[in-house]
Amino acid sequence: MKKKTKNSIPFVFKLFIGIVVLIGMFVVAMIFGAAETTLKDVWLALTSNRKSDTILMLREIRFPREIAAIIVGAALSVSGAIMQGLTRNPLADPGLLGLSAGANAALALTLAFIPSANYIWITISCFIGAAIGTGMVFGLGALQKGGFSPLRIVLAGAAVSTFLYAVADGIGIFFKLSKNVSMWTSGGVIGTSWEQLRLMIPIIIIGIIISLLLSRQLTILSLNEEVAVGLGQKTIQIKTILFFVVILLAGTSVALVGNMAFIGLMIPHIVRALVGTDYRYIIPSSAIVGGIFMLFADTLGRTINAPYETPVAAIVAAVGLPFFLIIIRKGGKMFS
Repeated sequence: MKKKTKNSIPFVFKLFIGIVVLIGMFVVAMIFGAAETTLKDVWLALTSNRKSDTILMLREIRFPREIAAIIVGAALSVSGAIMQGLTRNPLADPGLLGLSAGANAALALTLAFIPSANYIWITISCFIGAAIGTGMVFGLGALQKGGFSPLRIVLAGAAVSTFLYAVADGIGIFFKLSKNVSMWTSGGVIGTSWEQLRLMIPIIIIGIIISLLLSRQLTILSLNEEVAVGLGQKTIQIKTILFFVVILLAGTSVALVGNMAFIGLMIPHIVRALVGTDYRYIIPSSAIVGGIFMLFADTLGRTINAPYETPVAAIVAAVGLPFFLIIIRKGGKMFS
């Protein structure tokens, strides 16, 4: 009976509601902050060529910042959904499985040894670091027979992440880059520019499109790999492409806003409660709900202690850690 109720609302209608809420949250994020504006100011900033102080602030500071919040929330949520489907691990998350820590360590190395590196090189280094971090986690998890159990993977992720964060901190101290490294690793969309977005948005869009194209195959893989093989799926190729997409999305996000744990863990679980277990629905819904959540977290960070900012990563962690503990207690079936 419960399942019937969940599926009684067509997915297209749910998607439409999600898009409307996303637009509404974006408008709210544009209006509220240390410098509060009006709906008219937001409209003029988006549609006119006026150059008052308020409109310039909205156009050059707040607008790119909130666009960054949307794309980072979408990227991390989709990458978390893909990882949970591929590993059949309800605790999978880019921030918990070494991707974010590896990208952070690679970013610190890049700042130390290539101080003149532009965003293209920083992004590439984050991709490489995310891949290395993930490889280390799964390498540790595979050392023993049956090593890919959810608990062991999470424990390996915690160990590798701690080590890689220590590497990033050590590089920052040794090369006197602690301030620069901490600015990246603290997590946040403050200071995002249009130049950064022009590089990052196409990468994230490509990653999400690929994940949508493979969403049907991911649904079958998430249920049973033997069934996928029996249906003629090239599981190795599909897994490779999807892991590359995860690295692409997580690496780009870290290059843009630094470490942001728990989003990729929480959002897919919440989305499954709304749309079910079909990844054709989970992936687009995760992108939308992730964008909404990040907009909300960023707006909250700018307003609860204005004119000072509360780090977005702290707000996300305050919500995400209890969520993580509840999922563990429920055995990963809280929202499934």
